[in-house]
Amino acid sequence: MPYTSPFRARLLLTGAVALAEMLHLAWEHLHGGVVSHHLLNRADLPAISNWWGLVLLPVLAWFLIGRMQARGTSQAHGTPSRPIAWRFLAALLYGAGLATAFAFGYEAVTTAMFFGLFALAVVLPIFRAEYVLGFVLGMTIVFGAVLPTLIACFFALLSAVLHPLVRFIVRSLAKIASGTPRAAS
Repeated sequence: MPYTSPFRARLLLTGAVALAEMLHLAWEHLHGGVVSHHLLNRADLPAISNWWGLVLLPVLAWFLIGRMQARGTSQAHGTPSRPIAWRFLAALLYGAGLATAFAFGYEAVTTAMFFGLFALAVVLPIFRAEYVLGFVLGMTIVFGAVLPTLIACFFALLSAVLHPLVRFIVRSLAKIASGTPRAAS
């Protein structure tokens, strides 16, 4: 496989995200107009146009791909390591599944998946760049770019606080349960 510099890989992936968003918006424009989404799906709250995706998604992709590359790229090819790619794919599928359940009106599935994000924030480090980018890209077709980014940022922040805390508590309880002897008094 030919060597691709990390900068070139980052540029190509960001360009692919930008192109995909342009095609998405072109399709919306040709089929009734570019959609706007109300915050919390309430008409009395402000609407956010999908046009913002042209700015937000490439900037987000550029930043997060850079974070992924800094944390763990294969030096031989400048491509993300397999665990990063698998985590990205899992988040992409989760976001797409949540968006699909919402689009087709499966309220129970949508609710379960949304609240499942709270559990995932505790168990997995979903604050990592690959989780955030995958989740946002997975939800973009249905919700545009801004709302998934806000949701991903909220859960990333929650995970950044809770995940290390829970790991500390579990390790502490494991040490206590292992019966570490105490000094006799």
